[in-house]
Amino acid sequence: MPTVQALARDDMAAVDALIRHRLASDVVLINQVAEYIIGAGGKRLRPMLLLLAAGALGGTREGRIGADAHQLAAVIEFIHTATLLHDDVVDESDLRRGRKTANAVWGNAASVLVGDFLYSRSFQLMVELDRVEVMRILADTTNRIAEGEVLQLLHVRNPDTDEAAYLRVIERKTAVLFAAATRLGALLAGADAATCDALHEYGLHLGYAFQIADDVLDYASDAQTLGKNLGDDLAEGKATLPLIRAMAHADPDTRAALRAAVEHGDTDALPAVVAAIHATGGLDYSRQRAVDYARAAEQALDGLDDNAYTAALRGLAQYAVGRDH
Repeated sequence: MPTVQALARDDMAAVDALIRHRLASDVVLINQVAEYIIGAGGKRLRPMLLLLAAGALGGTREGRIGADAHQLAAVIEFIHTATLLHDDVVDESDLRRGRKTANAVWGNAASVLVGDFLYSRSFQLMVELDRVEVMRILADTTNRIAEGEVLQLLHVRNPDTDEAAYLRVIERKTAVLFAAATRLGALLAGADAATCDALHEYGLHLGYAFQIADDVLDYASDAQTLGKNLGDDLAEGKATLPLIRAMAHADPDTRAALRAAVEHGDTDALPAVVAAIHATGGLDYSRQRAVDYARAAEQALDGLDDNAYTAALRGLAQYAVGRDH
């Protein structure tokens, strides 16, 4: 990751400056909440993917990505940040990246409304570029993300959620924004339709790999490393892949206990749930699924020229499944 970040450093600095400039509002609370979550750090992975995809396809100018790419990278980050604000309200989360969530500080109403501001600001930015295909991709993507939120809500406290349903949720909630970022990078670089499709597939598979790896860490890491409360998924009644696998392969008594834990969001049952996940191979299975998606992401890049940006994209696929937070 440090190598990848170094490659994109100058362009990401331009994106960060643009983000802060375009966050500005004469409504003080908007500035406070937006700066709080934007300034929380994080890897800025989604906007970075757009820049790297453009670079991999020669969309650079003396090592610089054009101003349009910077603006679209900011749009991607605004959309992502809006989803975080809304997610934390829906999930009743109080910790993200090791500090209090915005809704824990300012309340749910402020978080939802500032999330709406970020969505609308992102559309203002994309309209300024006046490219119909760009607007179509981002409009479709934000609509799919909203579908994912509702779909996930339907599966809360539902122990009958299976792997296929789980994958449908993470496709919409996570993978489609990764795919939009990489497709837009290819589009801005002037790539043909087949290459844009390949970068879309890369981003989609990378998104799956990242989210499955995240869900593994929720049962295999610790709160200090993870930056959020361990077992949050269980507390929210979310059956993610490690637990889905455990419920499918546990003995009848254990399965009944796991189902009850999901139905009640019972964090007191977390030690027993973790033990069952280990006993049924749920973590190993989920890690392997993440690795499979990471490999598929790399394979999508096979037709691209070998350069530093392509190597960075391949490195991110490996990083997705090798990290501890």
